[in-house]
Amino acid sequence: MARLRFSASAKADLESIATYIAEQSGSRATAQRFTGELRRKCADLAAAPIRMGRPRTELHPDLRSLPYKSYVILFRYLGSILEIVNLIEGHRDIPALFGQDERPVSEE
Repeated sequence: MARLRFSASAKADLESIATYIAEQSGSRATAQRFTGELRRKCADLAAAPIRMGRPRTELHPDLRSLPYKSYVILFRYLGSILEIVNLIEGHRDIPALFGQDERPVSEE
């Protein structure tokens, strides 16, 4: 079982997702419930006995992804740590986001 860690950009993504859902639904509780589900899915990834997700070498050599509802969880294994790198709405052009993103995947 890997230890779970959220990158700064993943934490910002969770906050943006919560804000968006709260604004669209009119309910902060709904937003918190959904971001809680996302966090639990990330914890499930870390607890899995095998490496999960699809390799996303076109984005970064060690990056993997797994869909959850309408979002894509982007993560990587760093020794005994599973780092959540980003949580992105699945309809977005993810390769373009990485190509235009000025923030490199951290090497923490």
